Amino acid sequence: MGGSVFPQRRREAHSSPSPQPARTRAVAGSATRGVVDPGDRAADATRAVDDQPRTQTQHRLGEGITASHRASAVGEASGQAPAGEAGRQHRASFYVQGKLAKRWSPQQISHRLIKDFPTIPEMRASTETIYQAIYVHARGELTREPGKQLRRGRIARKPHKQPAARRPRFVDPMNSISNRPAEVDSRKVPGHWEGDLIIGALGGSATATLVERSSRFVMLGHLGRERTAEAVRDSLITTVHHLPASLRGTLTWDQGAEMVEHCAFATATNFDVYFADAGAPWQRGSNENANGLLRQYFPRSTDLAAHSVDKLLAVAEELNDRPRKSLDWDTPAERLSALLAVS
Repeated sequence: MGGSVFPQRRREAHSSPSPQPARTRAVAGSATRGVVDPGDRAADATRAVDDQPRTQTQHRLGEGITASHRASAVGEASGQAPAGEAGRQHRASFYVQGKLAKRWSPQQISHRLIKDFPTIPEMRASTETIYQAIYVHARGELTREPGKQLRRGRIARKPHKQPAARRPRFVDPMNSISNRPAEVDSRKVPGHWEGDLIIGALGGSATATLVERSSRFVMLGHLGRERTAEAVRDSLITTVHHLPASLRGTLTWDQGAEMVEHCAFATATNFDVYFADAGAPWQRGSNENANGLLRQYFPRSTDLAAHSVDKLLAVAEELNDRPRKSLDWDTPAERLSALLAVS
């Protein structure tokens, strides 16, 4: 690309939080002093959880977590488990609360209880019991704090429909990648493309990306703030309208709802559209790789709507003039020209 230089932004290195220093476990032989390490409180105070019916266990665990949360300011600072009836009632709850505070998942806590207390069958709480204690029995402080310590930060369960009750994403039937011609896999014949969207900051903008499988040649479709199926359809039609018939073979996309208009696109462009299996991005590996390269120009914090059609053309041209190891150090533009010359 003559003269234009697009600096590649270096990804900022985000250092992960340094692990908390391991606490020295010191349960002094004199139990009368009542000094217990916070991580071991439940080991010294465990006896009344899963020997009861499950609903009772959930109820008491929920109450216990709430009580332990209220007492955390005192208990964590002093290292002392609550005394009296409260200590007996909420024994396992202090363990659960402590691990939730460390951002453990309920599943991790449930399995770790067995590992930490293998000889204490009463010290058990299933994954579901812990979730129920948070979601069902949680009130007040628990809703504001321990519920937010779950990885998704939810304080209520997200409803899930049964697969049979879900509305189909596409009105027109999808053509599965398993029906795609075998010649596409060989990468010897040009004209077979993979496509996707890259999304801008806060999901508020997008750009369509197309990659030719044989040459890794990239084309970009302007979308701005429009991500509707109609906008994607029109953008793709505009992007490929100049391609010769020999380069209009197949397009493989994921199962995103933005391709609901795939039949209209196919009719307008003479492309055959195929869809990759759900959760199988490697079936569109060239496109996934190109999207990663494009993040050098358009980091995830970028508002993609700020980039004009001309800017997208310039970025695509620069990528297509970059030599690739997978092409024996040819550029995509060179490889595509060579393939067209012999096809």
